Amino acid sequence: MPLTRAFVAPSTSTGAQPELAADSLTGKPATRMIDDMGTRTAARRPPRRPESSLTERWTTVDGIELFYRESPMPPDAPAMMHLHGFGLSGRYLLPTAERLADQFHTFVPDLPGFGRSGKAADALDVPDLAHAAARFLDDRGIEKVTLVGNSMGCPVILEFAHHYPERIERAVLVSPAGGLYNQPLRRAVGQLTRDGRREPPRMMKVAVPDYLRFGVPSTFKMFRSLTQYPTLERLLELHIPTLVVIGDRDPLMPTPARVREVAAATDSHVLLVRIEGAAHAINFSHSGELAHLIRLFMADRPIVDDPASPGHASLTEIHRGKHLPPSNDPRNEG
Repeated sequence: MPLTRAFVAPSTSTGAQPELAADSLTGKPATRMIDDMGTRTAARRPPRRPESSLTERWTTVDGIELFYRESPMPPDAPAMMHLHGFGLSGRYLLPTAERLADQFHTFVPDLPGFGRSGKAADALDVPDLAHAAARFLDDRGIEKVTLVGNSMGCPVILEFAHHYPERIERAVLVSPAGGLYNQPLRRAVGQLTRDGRREPPRMMKVAVPDYLRFGVPSTFKMFRSLTQYPTLERLLELHIPTLVVIGDRDPLMPTPARVREVAAATDSHVLLVRIEGAAHAINFSHSGELAHLIRLFMADRPIVDDPASPGHASLTEIHRGKHLPPSNDPRNEG
């Protein structure tokens, strides 16, 4: 077992001490001063609300500093880990993760080489990231987990399930892009550009700093790893309940007919659902609909729109494997 450590920045309650509050857009700390009576004095910038209700933590795994966010553990709560996409950190996953944190012991790590986490000596590929995710869970004392991934996070989940099938309860694959449809790199860049126009403007404020931090050399190696990854082969190996979520405005995904064909070829454990109006970063743009859908899936309940959000984007079930409980929603296409 690698030597690990985890810590949270300590707080102080006496004396005039700088208090750090994360900027909700940049993630950089904004400093303000608290005097002995707890009164805020003038600051160089107005204080911002904390970026997330989840606790920010650090740990060291295999000599790499890993940044992650964690929820308080509800009594008897199962573990759920959210894995981010290509070039990004876990920040854009927070809207969905926070909505589920009351029911699941939630983890949102920045994988090695991404976001605020440190980098390995060599740029990592998909198998490396899957093993890193497993060692992170070892470090946190988590035996079994449900994994929720977006984009690149989906191949990482499939590789995790390939090597550690006994450790994964369920899988949620959101916008599982990759493979031939996203080759060559020029085509993928065009797809990402079109997707950027379809995402909420605030997503760009989150994504651009992450992409710049990730860097060009890492981009080329990770793109090659993703496009060469045997996604279909690994998906066919899965023998656990798996939710696949796609948006009807996602330019990085194949046609709905092709996605349905792939789902039908799996081991009959796959539930495929489309979210109306969603592009690629569903975890950010449609967090309410996605969190509602994940709750239904985890409870083996029929897929229906969220009654608490009438008029929002609708959910449409496209395919349901025969090994999954039947659905009674008349709108389903399966």
